[in-house]
Amino acid sequence: APPMPSSRAQAVLRAELGTDWRREFAEVDLRPAAAASIGQVHRARLADGRPVAIKVQYPGADAALASDLRQIQRLAAAVSPLTGGLDVVALTRELAARVGEEVDYTREGASQQQVALALDGHPRFVVPKVHRATRRVLVSDWVDGVKLTELIGRDPAQRNRSALDYVTFLFAGPSLAGILHGDPHPGNFLVMPDGRLAVVDFGLVSRLPNGLPAAMGRLIRHAVEGRADDMLAGLADEGFVGDGISPQDALDYLAPFVEPASVEEFAFNREWARGQFARVHGNMRADGVAARLNIPPEYGLIYRVWMGGIAVLSQLDVRANFAQVLRDWLPGFAGND
Repeated sequence: APPMPSSRAQAVLRAELGTDWRREFAEVDLRPAAAASIGQVHRARLADGRPVAIKVQYPGADAALASDLRQIQRLAAAVSPLTGGLDVVALTRELAARVGEEVDYTREGASQQQVALALDGHPRFVVPKVHRATRRVLVSDWVDGVKLTELIGRDPAQRNRSALDYVTFLFAGPSLAGILHGDPHPGNFLVMPDGRLAVVDFGLVSRLPNGLPAAMGRLIRHAVEGRADDMLAGLADEGFVGDGISPQDALDYLAPFVEPASVEEFAFNREWARGQFARVHGNMRADGVAARLNIPPEYGLIYRVWMGGIAVLSQLDVRANFAQVLRDWLPGFAGND
């Protein structure tokens, strides 16, 4: 998104931090280092010299987003009769609630600090600690690194290692810190000079104090083991399916989840991802499996993260032991029931 003029950014800082806001900083670069749809980031140094990132929300972004979400929910109600087994109203309501939290930087700051403290000193992950958060301004440690997508075409070993860190963080976050990072966009993940993975932007999260649901791990394990009847029964128990779907239909539809979990090393690439998209898209006709499946609201963000993570791994063209990540961090996957 185009950045706002420095005068408007300073107006937000004055309103949120006080008229003497500059005293908190030894230096502030009023040229934005990055700009997105809700706000922009400025590089600065605290009075003690520590480098920080100042995230400043665009004036009116909260009202605009709230209006968009209301319209989406109205549209969801209108199209609900056409969506087969999907309870689009409940799913949209849940996603709107999570997305709506993105414009409250105090909530984002609390989520980010919770993960930062839980992972303090971790050998693979870095989450910037938060110094101050108001509704429209967030000040946290600055981290240097290259975006995941910049690894495309680089040394395969480095790319595979960083990609494995990326997908591990997505699955490990709920167990390690009680938070699921809900935006797997590769721009939110930076490979630092020492090889560790820095993670930013905790505006969209799901709070999972007990970790990912164990039922999810059991479902994927039953599918990997070819126990289609058990898998279908579990899907029904969790609210994913109703009547009229055969075990084999459900198993085929879940191939994007099952195939990478079935082997000790899986090659994620664009060709495979395109094939999976074609499979899913073909099942979205009125009599297809997709038209008879549901995504329970509590699984909405989990589903988004899983599918988004798979897409990023495919974009990076990596080989990874995805099954081991699931054994380590997805409750229920390594069980024997």
